[in-house]
Amino acid sequence: MRDFDLNSIVLFVTAGVIILFVIAQSVFFLRQAWRRARELGIEARVLRRVARSSVVFTIAPAIAIILGVITLSRFLGLPLPWLRLSVLGALTYELPAATSAAAALGVPVSEGVTDPKTYSTIAWVMTLGIMSGLIIVTLFLKKIQGGIQSLKKRDTRWGEIFLTALFMGMISAFLGMIFADITAGLKGWIPVFVMIISSLLMLICGFFVKVLKVKWMEDYALPISMLGAMALSIPITRLLG
Repeated sequence: MRDFDLNSIVLFVTAGVIILFVIAQSVFFLRQAWRRARELGIEARVLRRVARSSVVFTIAPAIAIILGVITLSRFLGLPLPWLRLSVLGALTYELPAATSAAAALGVPVSEGVTDPKTYSTIAWVMTLGIMSGLIIVTLFLKKIQGGIQSLKKRDTRWGEIFLTALFMGMISAFLGMIFADITAGLKGWIPVFVMIISSLLMLICGFFVKVLKVKWMEDYALPISMLGAMALSIPITRLLG
């Protein structure tokens, strides 16, 4: 029996075919949108300027996605993270989903998966978990938005409180993972320290944007805080680990 390979050519070809299909869809709709814009009388010069601006604004999120692919590739190989984060997955979902599934299976995320059943289980958890968002958005988003708008019309204050509560609930789910191991001693506080550093870097970026009016940094604050925190997590881990 051959050893399971996280980076087998079959996985690369499968992921590549799906990603090429998605790219083809994007090119098709881009051409359709361009053609429709020209029919509406929008000048090509304006469309080119919009296209250039869109390219610039996609660089910042792309950096964060690349970081996610690199982080997961050590554990799951390159094809699966490449596919997940190129097509449907979100960085804020894929990392927690993979690490949570690995923890439930008792697999360390610092090592590559060697069991195909474990790999399949983690892939299914990542896939099925994010499908709930597609179902909810497709079937219930219009009704949810209508309910929120109705609440805001009746009472603006309670509408804002409701939206803030939803946001805080989402943040609390991630904070639970960060504080999960603090009882393990100083080593368990490493994620907390990394989070604090990331927050400080984000505040510094916010100072540049709001006070010093460095507007271009607004789109790069997230990757800057992530890259900085990840870089500083290495000496913190060596010092406390």
